[in-house]
Amino acid sequence: MKSEHSRILLDWAVAHRALPGQGVSGDLHLVEPFPKGVLLAAVDGVGHGPEATLAAKIAVDTLRSCPAESVHSLVKRCHAALKNTRGVVMTVASWNGLDGTMTWLGVGNVEGLLFRCDGTTSPVCENVLLRGGLVGAQLPALYANVVPIIPGDLLILASDGIRNDFEHAVVTKAAPKRIADHILEQHFKGTDDALVLVARYLGWSHD
Repeated sequence: MKSEHSRILLDWAVAHRALPGQGVSGDLHLVEPFPKGVLLAAVDGVGHGPEATLAAKIAVDTLRSCPAESVHSLVKRCHAALKNTRGVVMTVASWNGLDGTMTWLGVGNVEGLLFRCDGTTSPVCENVLLRGGLVGAQLPALYANVVPIIPGDLLILASDGIRNDFEHAVVTKAAPKRIADHILEQHFKGTDDALVLVARYLGWSHD
């Protein structure tokens, strides 16, 4: 899906699957534009079933309500909103189109990978810094990294229902939908809900 909301340009897709036997998934995503950029997130409600879905929905709704805030503030807002739930693990990434940066952080085990489109850049793939904890129950000290992004860079967020060896099989030049579907089909564990969010940064529109 292509979007030009708020003048940031991206191409993104999501693939997800509930734990076999469950009618709902506790893994949800967010792609929410704001005036200078866009907020992306993958949220994994603890466990599975309706209670996990409820926790993840509260987190996503909280993020959606104020997407332009710092990622630190957003995670703290989610922590407060989730006090009476199972809690979630999550990774959030805020893309700023004005200065060409991405600020991201993770609590728990939602993997985040940034693949550089320039093969001469080192490292070619960067991982989000994940902090152990549970949003809504045990929030760790939060550390966000700010990294430069250029058109063509590819972000992948994947919940722990996906085997973590998927990064070695990513065809970065493929369309986000094809990448997301391939990761889900080939690396779905089958023991938990799973979600893959793939987004390619296309640049900043001055129109």
